[in-house]
Amino acid sequence: MNTLHVLELLHSANAQIILTLSIMLAAGFLVTRLTKRLKFPDVTGYILAGILIGPWILHIIPDSIISGMDFVTDIALAFIAFGVGRYFEFSELKKNGLRIIVITLTEALMAGAFITLSMYFFFRYSLAFSLLLGSIGCATAPASTIMTIRQYHAKGEFVNTVLEIVALDDAVALIAFSVSAAFVAAGSAKQAGAAAFSVIVLPLVFNLCGLLSGAALGFVLHWVVDPESRSKDHRLVLVIAMIFFLTGLCTSWNISPLLSCMVLGTVYINVGGSRKTFKSISRFTPPVLLLFFALSGMRLNLPSLKAAGIVGVVYLFVRIAGKYFGAWYGCILTKESRAVRNYLGLALIPQAGVSIGLAVLGQRMLPAETGILLNTIILSSGVLYEMIGPASAKAALFLSGSVPSAEKPPV
Repeated sequence: MNTLHVLELLHSANAQIILTLSIMLAAGFLVTRLTKRLKFPDVTGYILAGILIGPWILHIIPDSIISGMDFVTDIALAFIAFGVGRYFEFSELKKNGLRIIVITLTEALMAGAFITLSMYFFFRYSLAFSLLLGSIGCATAPASTIMTIRQYHAKGEFVNTVLEIVALDDAVALIAFSVSAAFVAAGSAKQAGAAAFSVIVLPLVFNLCGLLSGAALGFVLHWVVDPESRSKDHRLVLVIAMIFFLTGLCTSWNISPLLSCMVLGTVYINVGGSRKTFKSISRFTPPVLLLFFALSGMRLNLPSLKAAGIVGVVYLFVRIAGKYFGAWYGCILTKESRAVRNYLGLALIPQAGVSIGLAVLGQRMLPAETGILLNTIILSSGVLYEMIGPASAKAALFLSGSVPSAEKPPV
């Protein structure tokens, strides 16, 4: 009798879910023991662990449990979006003026435009699929690049520019995806013959309410969390409670919590919130993110990899081209140095984290077949990006002269 049968024979649904979470955490940890030796990021190990225990290989976790774990995705994305909000600290943005914003917009949106146009005109996919895939392609996973910078003790103008851009990149992707999702939802409702009010006005009202709720709770969070008398433990409790509350509120309105939670973090940091709050959250979230990435791996439809085929390959290279030329063009507009202009795009290749979560949300909005295809493209390319990303970032650091000579290997 295998583990699948054991879990299904348990009469308590709570026991099934608790044991499933335990298996996912243990599998994620064990697989990273191997991926660390291969110099791959932990995210890759978590995804591979999910694939291993998922329905296409060992089938350890019952399908009934996998289908009922959407709440893990919503919670993980809420924490990610809240963390992104801290990078919109106005005092920091003013120091850099429009320079970083211009480069971030050009590299992110050009990648999204390249992907959308290639899917719509070359492969003849629907506009909804093309827009969602393009907006997801805007995102960059900063972890691999940041880890490489730390490993080689890289410093200088190029490194500072990279760090500032990858911090804002996910915010651009969240906004682009939210706009695309609203367009797709309106189109789907029109096809179903829904009234104009429920198609356009009502979703806009709910999204506006979500943004206003996030902004209001940002003030409340600062008021209840930051008094000096508040202990670290209680600060963490209150922050998590606030994020959960906002996520639940948005879910009840059938809207994504992404922008609302990002606004929560943005308002909190700009009204005087402490950066220590974000550090506390970052120490709390690793198990949540492990579960999220493992769940994404479990949901990867392996047979659909063959169907993705040439589409996945084109997505892989078109996104890289969009990132590189978008960064290059942005640097031309802002008159950056030659080193930044020529090599910045190489440091923006990795893609995971936010993009995987957006793929899950996008899959819910599309017909079954194209939804599976979108999720498969993002997951499979995400693993490949995380494998080639560190090498590309390393090349960018060395070619730009950002690595001290003592760190460079002998010729």
